[in-house]
Amino acid sequence: MIPIDLKGRKALITGGESGLGAATAKSLAQAGADVAITYHDAPEAAEAVAASAKAFGVKAAVIRLADVANQSDVTALFQWMDQEFGGVDILVNNAGIDGVHALCGESDPVAWRRVIDVDLVGAYNCAHEAVTRMGKSGRGVIINTTSVHEFIPWAGYSAYTSAKAGLGMFSKTLAQEVAVQGIRVIAIAPGAIKTPINAGVWQDPKGLADLDAKIPMGRIGEPDEIGHTIAFLCSDLAGYITGITVAIDGGMLLYPDFRHGG
Repeated sequence: MIPIDLKGRKALITGGESGLGAATAKSLAQAGADVAITYHDAPEAAEAVAASAKAFGVKAAVIRLADVANQSDVTALFQWMDQEFGGVDILVNNAGIDGVHALCGESDPVAWRRVIDVDLVGAYNCAHEAVTRMGKSGRGVIINTTSVHEFIPWAGYSAYTSAKAGLGMFSKTLAQEVAVQGIRVIAIAPGAIKTPINAGVWQDPKGLADLDAKIPMGRIGEPDEIGHTIAFLCSDLAGYITGITVAIDGGMLLYPDFRHGG
């Protein structure tokens, strides 16, 4: 047996009250990590995630993060981590938004910029605080959640795709900067995952069939498949992995329409 052992590690998950964040909290707790979960406007959901984490015998706590794009809010968050958990060993930058569908020429510049601020600047703000702490301890893992749309264009969501592509390169550059300090930085690119945010698609038979056709494995992913991958990447079993984007997408990036030829 090769166990994933995160006992004694202190993990911070932004946007951990539902979906991929909740699944990540569960998986990290199962592996033995203490978990801190930020939420924006759903305290009851966050508390439920924390309660499920505690069932694995770890410490879990929640805190409201008003705006991940606001540096002072993020600084206060990490000061809370110092007080409540004694630092941070794992940061999962999961908080993000996709914005409103709008073609570039019809989009609202303020709304467009907001997606960039949350998805890219927010991840930078948290990483900025994390590396100063991880560097002192000589170890740490930062997981940045991008998307298959780090690679695949998505008409009407140019802010989202731009932020995710930028976050992928930020992850590589940061990994290059902090490797000497014992810090690893990895981006994960989920594909279509069965979460509440896209329930309107996978709960509709026609929408699900269309989605499955875009995935070589022929099915939508489960949230736990993201959480389990993150737990592995945060563990010493993945100790020689840094500076890459790991696609967790059932093969969506393989462009399944080409399986029968060009």
